[in-house]
Amino acid sequence: MQHQIIIFTVLALLLLAGCTVENQAIEADPVKANLITVETAVSTPTPAPTATQPPTPVTPSATPTTTPTPVTPSATPTPVTPSPTPTATPISLCSQRVFSDDLFTIVTQTYNLSRDYAPPDLVLLTDYLPMDITLGYPTEIREVTLQPLLAMINDMKAAGLEPQIISGYRSYSAQSIAWSKWNREEPERAGIISAKPGHSEHQLGTVVDFGSPSLPEIVGQPDIEFHTYFFKTPEGIWLLDNAHLYGFTLSYTREASEITGFYYEPWHYRYVGVDMAQKLKEAGLTLTEFQLMTQPEPCIPD
Repeated sequence: MQHQIIIFTVLALLLLAGCTVENQAIEADPVKANLITVETAVSTPTPAPTATQPPTPVTPSATPTTTPTPVTPSATPTPVTPSPTPTATPISLCSQRVFSDDLFTIVTQTYNLSRDYAPPDLVLLTDYLPMDITLGYPTEIREVTLQPLLAMINDMKAAGLEPQIISGYRSYSAQSIAWSKWNREEPERAGIISAKPGHSEHQLGTVVDFGSPSLPEIVGQPDIEFHTYFFKTPEGIWLLDNAHLYGFTLSYTREASEITGFYYEPWHYRYVGVDMAQKLKEAGLTLTEFQLMTQPEPCIPD
């Protein structure tokens, strides 16, 4: 009995020892372990994939062509043409000019008239206008100026105004007296408030100095005839707005005093003809400004 137990024990030990060795061999030999793993993987059947419909081929769309929206070019802007400088009748050469017919002679601080010059066609205003307008002064003007002046005076009176004429033609000698007075009383300002002899537009016979019966009250001096406040009088306002329609232009404006060389004289109007007067009004220029911009050197009458 003991003998059989011993035999069984030996057999059991032998069986256990064989299993251990085999397992140890597998663990010690990684190649063999890999072979076993591969065999196991191969021997395991891979299930067949479920059949699916082949994907519908996608036909690439054509590259979209963008048709550009035509851009209508904006209309070419109309160039703004600046208002041209007004042009006057060209001044002829000195040898070809007839001075008595020239309304555009330049008379300034620089350009002067001769001592002996006097217009050949002077007329006396007291022969054509009543005393309340001429104030009894023996005022003369050139005949070419007379009818436009009478028409303007009549329209002013029709508008309820009371125009006065203080001065017109002034000779070289008369201007000498006026200049001496101002140069004596106000030597520092005489050069801008009065013209030297030969440098006054009054010697042309186409200039009128206007007055207003309301000026003394506005200024506060009972006997005043000339004052810059003339522009505030009804007559001064009307002349500024309408004188150009009759061919008259304001010679000495406030804005152009540095160019004309004379102080502002809102009463001093010169006849230059309707065409020129309207051009000057539209351009905002005095005759002196216009002539210095557009004309050659002036002629000084003999």
